[in-house]
Amino acid sequence: MGSAADFGGWIAERSAAELTEPFTFVIGTDGVLRLAPRRSEHVACAGGDMVLSAGEISFVCDEGRWAVGEVSNQSTGYCPDVTSWTTVAHALDDIELGRPSGFTHEVVFRRCPDCQELNIVREDDFVCVFCGSGLPAAWNVDPGV
Repeated sequence: MGSAADFGGWIAERSAAELTEPFTFVIGTDGVLRLAPRRSEHVACAGGDMVLSAGEISFVCDEGRWAVGEVSNQSTGYCPDVTSWTTVAHALDDIELGRPSGFTHEVVFRRCPDCQELNIVREDDFVCVFCGSGLPAAWNVDPGV
């Protein structure tokens, strides 16, 4: 979605049932928002390409104007860092959608340096649930890491 008109056309084609659930989203390396049904894989939504952010997003309509209701970085396909919010914000601003000031639900992803398993950090407990090793404070899930 490169513009408000693109989003308007897309949202108009959604059924009332579809709008009750969040959608899968990615922000491509071109900074453009791409949307798919919630049960879609983020990697498929991105066409297998690298992304700047990914997660789930829902929309609300208030007085005829669409806005983001909730948005998270929940994507186990890409495991984006919470700092990817800035790219999400820019993409939403580009299509003139009202939005929150950050992810409404943040997921903290880390890869264990010892066993290489992917972890979701809960309650700031940076310990690998698979092997008990300490997890790094900095995001380290980039495929190149």
